[in-house]
Amino acid sequence: MKKDTLHELAPLAADLKLRDIEVGGAEGPLAGRLFTAGGAGKRDTLIVFFHGGGFVGGSIDEGQEFLSHLVSMNTNTVGLAAAYTLATTKPFPAAVEDAHAVLMWAKKNKTKLSWSGKRLVVSGIEAGANLAAVVALMARDRGGPALAGQVLIMPMLDPGLSTCSMRELPSCPDKAAVADQCAAAYRGYLPNAADRTHPYASPLQSSRLKNLPPALILSAEEDPLRDEAEQYGAKLIACGITTTVKRLPPPPLEPGGRNECACVFAMGEIAAFIAGDGGTEAPPA
Repeated sequence: MKKDTLHELAPLAADLKLRDIEVGGAEGPLAGRLFTAGGAGKRDTLIVFFHGGGFVGGSIDEGQEFLSHLVSMNTNTVGLAAAYTLATTKPFPAAVEDAHAVLMWAKKNKTKLSWSGKRLVVSGIEAGANLAAVVALMARDRGGPALAGQVLIMPMLDPGLSTCSMRELPSCPDKAAVADQCAAAYRGYLPNAADRTHPYASPLQSSRLKNLPPALILSAEEDPLRDEAEQYGAKLIACGITTTVKRLPPPPLEPGGRNECACVFAMGEIAAFIAGDGGTEAPPA
């Protein structure tokens, strides 16, 4: 994406530190990467980020740009990129069980994370944003851990691929390919068709969206995932959840393009939300 002078990211902190660790998953250790800036001491906020890749690919490397800039802008935040079981190894619900287990592990290992334990935020992009949305449901249903917020970046929320932006694609082969990739991803993640309506697989179809943490949801112009993001935001608002939905410019089509788009055009808003300054805003018309 071409970055104009109005949308340049702030430089990374000179004391930015990255450390690879192991985190606890549902059935064993998983890869993790810790991001801090601002010197020694405990941070009040932990943001756990789940990568994209359509449930069948991707790695914690995808969170590097996002979390590096986030903790550089807000040094009272520690970032954790966490892996999860890919559908190529074990399909649903393995990934969501890992996501919830990582949050439980984090609450028990605050010292290792340089975190005070005060505020826990979940985030993700595409398939990882599905996991972030779902783990908010799971934390509510299972009595914890308590979440202070959820940041959903161009999330995959509808296994039925039924929204207008997904079905009425522009006449662009590359954008049409995104829909094909989403369909293939869900076939791998949800081989049992009955699971496609489960709220832990399809949060957009959930009828129980009350008592969830505040949400910041990023959609994008000309993106097949746009409508499901905005519809989910509207549903959260209707249930009384403090929610902001922001539509970004069209993301680049190359791998990592959605992450880059969010970092360039919404990093300030994300940082403010993480700091606890979020509000309520309806989805774009």
